[in-house]
Amino acid sequence: MGIGRTLVGALALAAMLGGCGGGGSSGSVRTPPVSGGGTTGGGSGGGTATAACSLLARQNWALAQMREWYLFPETLPASPDPSRYSTVQDFLNALTATARAQGKDRYFTYLTSIREENAYNATGAAAGFGTRFFINPEHTQLIVAESFENAPFLNAGIDRGAVVTAIGNSSGTMQSVATLYGSDGSALNDALTVNPGDRRSFTVADATGTRTVTVTASEYDIDPVSSRYGAKILTENGQKYGYLNLRTFISAADPELRAAMASFAGQGVDKVIVDLRYNGGGSLNTAELMANLMAGGRSSSEVMYHLSFRPEKASENETAYFAPQPESIPAMKIAFIGTYGSASASEMVMNVFIPYLGSNNALIGSDTYGKPVGQIGLDKSECDDRLRVIAIALRNADNQGEYYHGIASTMRATCAAEDDLSYPMGDPREASTRAALDFLEGKSCTPISPNPTATARAASASGDASARRAATLAPKRELLTPANPGPVQRDMPGLF
Repeated sequence: MGIGRTLVGALALAAMLGGCGGGGSSGSVRTPPVSGGGTTGGGSGGGTATAACSLLARQNWALAQMREWYLFPETLPASPDPSRYSTVQDFLNALTATARAQGKDRYFTYLTSIREENAYNATGAAAGFGTRFFINPEHTQLIVAESFENAPFLNAGIDRGAVVTAIGNSSGTMQSVATLYGSDGSALNDALTVNPGDRRSFTVADATGTRTVTVTASEYDIDPVSSRYGAKILTENGQKYGYLNLRTFISAADPELRAAMASFAGQGVDKVIVDLRYNGGGSLNTAELMANLMAGGRSSSEVMYHLSFRPEKASENETAYFAPQPESIPAMKIAFIGTYGSASASEMVMNVFIPYLGSNNALIGSDTYGKPVGQIGLDKSECDDRLRVIAIALRNADNQGEYYHGIASTMRATCAAEDDLSYPMGDPREASTRAALDFLEGKSCTPISPNPTATARAASASGDASARRAATLAPKRELLTPANPGPVQRDMPGLF
C-alpha cells in the first residue's frame, strides 16, 4: 500500500518529510522573515481572537497532540508549564529540547500556517526576491546559490555565483553585509524581511562587474524543476545520461517529474544524475513518485520503504512497495548530488535504492543534513494552525534508517565534490555534475568524509594527499536560514 495518501486511518493525516528545520540548524539569521512563508496564523503565534484560539488553548492543544503522536514520547517533560512561553513555537521548542539534545529532532516539530503551506504545496507559491543565499564564514558576503524563474532577482539579472556585499532600503542607505550581520544576524534578517512591493538595493558583484541594483519583492510560483536546467540529457562518448534537478518535493512537481522521466525513457536512458543539493524535503507522496519513476525494473512485490510510528501506534505502521509508472525508467546507476542542504525526502529517496543498487547508487558532493524521520500534519483549523509533529521513522528494505548525522556513512558509494558556483547546475563543467558523470562512467573518486572536522585533523596528522583533498571539501559557506523559517523556507533552505 502506498504511503502518504491516507495515513492514520480516518484522520487522513498528511505525511511530510519536510525541511532542515530552524533554530539555527543551518543558518545565521535569528528572527523569522515574511519572505518565503510569512508569519500569519500558526506561523506567528497569531490566530483568531476567540477562546479556542487563545495562546493557552493553542498550547494545550499542541501538548495533547505531542503526547499522543510524538515519535519520542519518553523525551517529553512530565509536567510542562505553557504559561512560561510567549508563543506556541517556544513551547514546542521546550517540549522537544531533550530529543533535540539527542540529535533526533533538530527543530523538526513546528507550528505553521495551514493556508500558506497548502498554497506552497499546490503551486510553489512564495513571496520575496526569489533567490537562495549562502553566507560566507566571515559573514561579509551573501552569495547567490540560484535564482528562480519569473522572480525578482533573476529578472534583475542576478543569478548563481553573484556576490552581495551591501544592502539598503535605497542606494543612499547602503550598509555592508558584515555590519548588518553584527553579532547575531538580526539586522541582516530585517534587511531581507519583505512584503510584496517592498524595495531593497543591493551591491552586487558578478561576471559583469560591480553595481548597485534596486529590486522590488513580489509574489511568484517556484518551478520545482527549473525550465532552464532542471531536466536534460547529457551526452558523453556516445552515451546518454539523464540529469534531473528537483528543488523541492511538492505536488506541483509531480507532472514535471513525469515529463522528465518520460523524456529519459524515450531516449533509452538508464543512468541518471539526480541533483538534490539544496532540496530540504517535502511531501512523502512526491518522494515516493520520484522513486517509482526510477524503478522501471522493480517488481510491485519489492519493498520501497517501511514507515513506523511509536510502539503504541504500531497498528498504523505501513510498508510501501514499488509501483513503476508508465514514465518509469529502469535506473541501473544513480548519482545523487547532495550537500548539507539536502534533507529528509531527499535522503529518503537515496536510502530507498541502497538495497537494490548497492555501490551503483552514490552520493556526490558532501554529506547531507541527517533527517530519517517525518512529520504528520495535525490541524486546528479555526486558528489556521498546523502542527507538524515528528511521528514517523522511515527505513529502507534492509531496515536502514539511522542516519541522523548525514547519509554518507549509509551509502555504499560516495564521491566528494565542490558545489561549484562558477557554472550552472547540470553543466558538465560544474564540479559536482562532473563528479556525478565520472561516477556514472565508472571512474574512481575521493569518498565523502562524514565528519569533515575529523578528516581535517587526520589529514594534517598523516599528510595523506587524498585525506587532504577530502578535508578541503568541508563546507566553506552555509545556506542562510532564519531561526523560525516559514513553510517554503523549511523545504527550501536559503530562500528569500
